[in-house]
Amino acid sequence: MKKIKQHIDELFKDMPRNNETEMVKQEIIENLEEKVFYLMGQGKEEEDAINKAIVEFGDIDDLKKELGVKAPPEKKSMAKLNLEFSLWGSGLITAFFIFINLYYTPNTIWAIYPIFAILWWPLSMYFVWSRKKWSE
Repeated sequence: MKKIKQHIDELFKDMPRNNETEMVKQEIIENLEEKVFYLMGQGKEEEDAINKAIVEFGDIDDLKKELGVKAPPEKKSMAKLNLEFSLWGSGLITAFFIFINLYYTPNTIWAIYPIFAILWWPLSMYFVWSRKKWSE
């Protein structure tokens, strides 16, 4: 019966701890134990009876709504914001390298090398954004 208590504790881990929740939890445990004893009386092994009682119990989404537990908020995808940030950031860094190149060494064009490396940043963010966009 320890397995039933552990299972119910796991289901109730997101719920607030108050008297009402504890009473509901104890009632569920008692009902599941009664179900196990009934199944054992029908000839099932204890382990099989416990597993069958847990499976037949199902989930507690309706119970969570009844007790007023709110669902966790959906995580907003940051892929689009990351793409925009990488575009602006790489644009500013590119402008900085062009300025430094033209101001200090106008006869030697060396800024193309770091600019090429910087352009991989928005390209990678574009692929992350497109993968998130198409998976939704």
